[in-house]
Amino acid sequence: MDLDALILQLLEASPIADQGELLARLTAKGHDLTQSTLSRRLKRLGVQKVQGLYRRVEPSAQILPEVTLREVPPNLLVLRTAPGFAQALGLSLDADPMPGLMGTLAGDDTVFVAVLPERMAEVKAHLMRVLVRA
Repeated sequence: MDLDALILQLLEASPIADQGELLARLTAKGHDLTQSTLSRRLKRLGVQKVQGLYRRVEPSAQILPEVTLREVPPNLLVLRTAPGFAQALGLSLDADPMPGLMGTLAGDDTVFVAVLPERMAEVKAHLMRVLVRA
């Protein structure tokens, strides 16, 4: 049995509350890994701690809150969203940068987007298209 299948089987067979316990069970089955390797595998498998126990969580369709965009010349765009969503929005913008977008700074409900002044219209139009699709 491959390691990923074994991890999922162990999680389904009995409640496991911490990674140390899961590591011990994997070692008993002949798989010696580090905690960081296990943690990466759990993330890739969609395993999360839910109510104190590790479980596989199926991804659900997420409904994103409304985002407003405001231009602050000469080189700043301000995105406002619901509380708690700004950092995820900033990370998604940083993960898929476009020419002229220099970086983001995210708080709780606001993301500041630094833009090259000569690319402001282009970046703003791109963000408006992306935010409408989201």
